[in-house]
Amino acid sequence: MKWFVLYTRPQYEIKVAEALQGLGIRAYCPVYTQLKQYSDRKKKVEKPLLKSYVLVKIADRDREQVFAIPGVVRYVFWLGKPAVVREEEIELMKNNLGGIYESICVEQLQKGAAYTIPEGPFKGQQGKVVTLLKNRIKLELPSLGVLVTLKTA
Repeated sequence: MKWFVLYTRPQYEIKVAEALQGLGIRAYCPVYTQLKQYSDRKKKVEKPLLKSYVLVKIADRDREQVFAIPGVVRYVFWLGKPAVVREEEIELMKNNLGGIYESICVEQLQKGAAYTIPEGPFKGQQGKVVTLLKNRIKLELPSLGVLVTLKTA
């Protein structure tokens, strides 16, 4: 059994993961808790870390079962084959998604520099600075094949 990546309808990630688990399929939707400031209160909100993606651990022969769930669009492919995520990367996400995050503070970075994320859901991941904007940094994480945007303080 391998971890495959499912593409879902927008904002269906958590619903799809719960429905898959209801069918007995091992699914993981990495979520983090964010503190949202409203005009009259603060509220902790769970948000999916990977928008429109859910990870499923399933055998190749059973891959079609996921399409019984509303909100599942397709499998994600990489180089003509279904994308597979390593078990270590799943464990890394599970281990680093325990806190409540408002932002990550970064100082004195230059485009092209290597940077290791010190805290948050991607803690310990090393990437290359792609873009430096006024209050955002785009960081390429080649080990995960993603581009992460970090807000600066």
